[in-house]
Amino acid sequence: MIKNIIFDFGGVLIDWDPYPVMLKSFNNNPEKTRWFLDNICDYAWNNELDKGKSFAEAKKEKTAEYPQYQKYIADYHDKWEDMLLGEISETVEILHSIKKSNHFHLFAITNWSAEKFPIAWTKFQWLKYFEDIIVSGEVRMVKPDKKIYTYALKRFHLSNPSESVFIDDRIQNIEVAESFGIKGLHFENAVKLKEDLFRLGII
Repeated sequence: MIKNIIFDFGGVLIDWDPYPVMLKSFNNNPEKTRWFLDNICDYAWNNELDKGKSFAEAKKEKTAEYPQYQKYIADYHDKWEDMLLGEISETVEILHSIKKSNHFHLFAITNWSAEKFPIAWTKFQWLKYFEDIIVSGEVRMVKPDKKIYTYALKRFHLSNPSESVFIDDRIQNIEVAESFGIKGLHFENAVKLKEDLFRLGII
């Protein structure tokens, strides 16, 4: 019997994408923008921010390595809020429905910079639906590291992992959650999520 639903945020409930913002910085040059995001302010660099590294430190290190890209590295920091493109409304509608049923405990585990998460907290009022939210940058652990799942089970007081569902758009994160006995749902789109939750008797 499912009692707890654990959500990821980025790519599931919130649309975050640096590409449109950086595209403007590069005067609408897609090749330069993609190269910059694949090689300079790339996934690994952003992951360090999600692990708790400060933007000031990360910006300083990257600028020292690529001084010719100083302006663009600064833009990635200064225009970060613009990278929050908005909520994924179809999924938020599902969240509203779950909350309204009042049958489940809602939690979240998100890979997110501790510095930047307050922006989302202010912007999306439905974040207050969650009884507890683990922000990776605050605890200095990121998915899919097993340590963050161990920590989550303890912090959320989930003594029986099989009573919990975890929704995430990255299959690696789902696979690790399932290794703990949590039921994983790989998010691809809201229609599929609704079908998956219906099969579990949640909506």
